[in-house]
Amino acid sequence: MFKRIGNLIKGFFGLFIGGLEKRNPEALLEVEKENLRKQVSKFNQGLAQHAGLVEQLITRKKKLQREEDDLRAKTAAHLKSGNRQLAGQYALQLKKVDAEHDEVKAQFESAESQYKELIKARDVSVREARAKIDEISRGINDVKVQKAAAELNEMASGMVTTIGGAGDTLNRLEEIVEEERTLAAGRNRVAKDSMDLSEINIKESEQEALQDMALAEFAADQGIALDEADATSTPPQTDAEEETPSSGSMGPGISQ
Repeated sequence: MFKRIGNLIKGFFGLFIGGLEKRNPEALLEVEKENLRKQVSKFNQGLAQHAGLVEQLITRKKKLQREEDDLRAKTAAHLKSGNRQLAGQYALQLKKVDAEHDEVKAQFESAESQYKELIKARDVSVREARAKIDEISRGINDVKVQKAAAELNEMASGMVTTIGGAGDTLNRLEEIVEEERTLAAGRNRVAKDSMDLSEINIKESEQEALQDMALAEFAADQGIALDEADATSTPPQTDAEEETPSSGSMGPGISQ
C-alpha cells in the first residue's frame, strides 16, 4: 500500500518536473552546466591527489637511486680494499635497495600512465559535454526563432483577415471626414459673405483722418510746411523719366 502511494507520488513529481523542464529548458541547461562544473571540480581534486602520489613516488625513486649509487660505491671500495665481510654487508643492502628501487619505479610508471589517462578521459568527457551543451543551446535558440517566426506569421495572417474586414469601416470613416470637411468649408464661405465691410471702411477713414491731423500738428509745431515736406519727400525722377517727352512735344526734330 505504502509502496504504491510512494510510486504515485514519485510519478506525480516526475510529471511536474517534466512539465517545468519543457516550459523552461534554458533553466535546465544552466543546471546541467553547473553540474558539469561541479563534476569537473571534484574530478580535479581527485586528480590532484593522484598527482601528489606521483610526486611522492618521484621523490622516493630519486632517493633510492642516490642510496643505490652510494652503496654500490661503498661495496666496490671495501671489496677492492679486501674488506670482504663489510663489502658483503653493503652488497646485501644494495640488493634490497635495488629491489625497492625497481618496485618504486614500476609504481611510478603505472601511476604516471594512469594520471595521463585520467587527464585524457577528463578532457574528452568535458569536450563532449560542452559540445552537447552548445548543440542544445543552438537548439533552444532555433526553437526561439521558430516560435517567433510562427507568432509573426500568425499575426500577419490575422492582420490580413482583420484589415480586410475593416475595409467597410475605413470607407465609412472616409465619408464622415469628407462630409465634415465640406460642411466646415461651407460655413467658412457663408461667414465671409455675411461680413459687413462698411463699418471697417469707416474705421479705416477715421484712422487716416486722425493720422493727417496728427501730422499737421507735428508740422505746425516744427515750423514745417506740409507742401514743402511733400516736395522734399517726392522721390527723384530716373533717367528714363527725364527722357520721356512731354505731352506737348512731338519728339526730337519735330516741332509742333
